[in-house]
This record gives sequence, structure tokens and C-alpha cells, in this order.
Amino acid sequence: LSIALAAEPRTLLFGEDVAFGGVFRCSVGLREQHGEQRVMNSPVAEQAIAGFAVGLSVAGYHAIAEIQFADYIFPAFDQITNEAAKMRFRSGGMFDSAGLTIRTPYGAVGHGGLYHSQSPESYFTQTPGLKVVVPRDPFTAKGLLIASIRDKNPVIFLEPKMLYRSSVCEVPTGDYEIPLSQAEIVQEGSDVTVVGWGAQMRVLAEACDAVAQSDGISCELIDLQTLLPWDTETVEASVNKTGRLLRSEERRVGKECRSRW
Repeated sequence: LSIALAAEPRTLLFGEDVAFGGVFRCSVGLREQHGEQRVMNSPVAEQAIAGFAVGLSVAGYHAIAEIQFADYIFPAFDQITNEAAKMRFRSGGMFDSAGLTIRTPYGAVGHGGLYHSQSPESYFTQTPGLKVVVPRDPFTAKGLLIASIRDKNPVIFLEPKMLYRSSVCEVPTGDYEIPLSQAEIVQEGSDVTVVGWGAQMRVLAEACDAVAQSDGISCELIDLQTLLPWDTETVEASVNKTGRLLRSEERRVGKECRSRW
């Protein structure tokens, strides 16, 4: 976020409690570094946050809007799907929402109940005009977020809250991007293609290791990284090789978070 703010003066970051560092401390110190006119708290009104972001992006700004929890993105659903996603099409290319990134923490953490544990990515993957991106660790989070902010399309960037304090890896301090709509083969294999994204990648990596040890099954593990538009070529090539495909995603069921296979 700091790299994006420093590189482009017309980049603004805003959301509920963002100026104070945010609930998950993702924006700590950014108001002091970049000024209170560019890093701002918003009202507790998700529709207003999304509407403000759409307006800024149409006016040529880079808007980075935070929805504090993905569970509360639904009041903004109309602004995102009916305005941001369609702006370019409905205006015949005269206007667009380039420079719009909506960040939001998603998924379960073992607590949080019905309104702080949902994984709503599938709603947005049905909407032409949007890009939907989910990182699996700190390295991909940084590279994919910078690429999302600089992309010429509105992006929904879902951050797995389970990984905020549990995922650790080496991350370059400088500026780098990971291309959107490009899946990564995390582990090569020959018997079955396993596809996932976000926090579920850790579960899948453990499952692939377990079946390799117990049954000698060789899994090719793929992280989609971008869910819309997704990398069909990488997945198709893998399935042509293995002949089998298994997809797993995180879903909220009752009081528990379970993997759906």
C-alpha cells in the first residue's frame, strides 16, 4: 500500500478505521507517511465507500477502498456489480472504473460467527467486468495487490484473514508485481490436478503431502491466484497430463469452517 501511495499522488486509501491502522493493522503509519487527505477514515457505510471509490476512479484517481470484513460487502454489491463493473460498457468506453481496488478480509479464523467468517468470492466471479484476486501468502499478497492497484479494471482483492498472523515467508522490500490471471503450479505431479486459492492452499498442500505418503499419489497443486478471469490454459494443460481434477474451496457451514471437495 505504501509503495502504491508513494508511486502515484492520485492514489487514495480509505475505509472504516483505515486512518488508525485498520482492524488488522494493514495501514499502520500510512496516514502519517502520506497525509490525512490521502489516507482517510470513512463512515460505517459500505455502499458509500464503494460509491465514493467508483466516483474517484471515473475521475482518474486510483481508489483503494477497504471493506472491513468481506461479510459486510453486500450493501455495496449494487455499486460494485451494477456500476463499477459496467461503467466502461454502459458508456461505450467513454468512462471506466480503472484504478479501483476493493480490499476486504475474508474467510474463517476459528471464531467470528456468522458475520465475520464468510467467503463471498463466488458472487463476484459471476460478474463480467470485474477481476477477483486472492493471495495465498505474504509474497503473493504484495505482488498481486500492487498489480491489482495498477490494473485498468476494477478489482476485488480478498485477503485471507486466517493468514494475517499465521503465514510467514520472505518478501522483497522493493516494488514488484505478480501478473493477474496467471495461475501458479505450486507443486508438480502426475496423478491428479488439485486446484485452490487463498487460505485453502495450506490445507491442500497438507492433503497432497498426506496422500503422497499414505497412498503414493502424486498431486499437481495449482494456485489460481486470480479467480476472474482465471487461467484456463495452465489448468487445462495440467488436467491433460494427469487426467483428473479436484477443486477445493473454503465454505462456511453452521458453526464450523469446512473444506468442500
